[in-house]
Amino acid sequence: MPITKSAKKALRQSIRRRALNLRQLQAARQVIKKLRGLIAAKKRAEAEALFPQVQKAFDKLAKRGIIKKNTAARKKSRLSVMVRKIS
Repeated sequence: MPITKSAKKALRQSIRRRALNLRQLQAARQVIKKLRGLIAAKKRAEAEALFPQVQKAFDKLAKRGIIKKNTAARKKSRLSVMVRKIS
C-alpha cells in the first residue's frame, strides 16, 4: 500500500484511468464482435456499413494510447480483408 501522499494520489489516478481504459476497450470489443458475427453470417452489406464504426473505435483506442498505432492499423487491415472476402 502507498505510504506517501503523492503515492496515494497516484494510486487513485491509476485506478480511475484503468477503469476508463477498460470501459473504452470493452465498447470497442463489442463493435468488433458484432462485425465478426456479420462476417461469419456472410452479411456483406451490413458488415460494410458497420466497418467505419470499427475503424473509428480502433482509431480512438490508438489515439488515447490504449493500444498502439500499428496494432490498430493491423487489426483494421485484417478486418477489412475479411469484409471484402465475403461472397
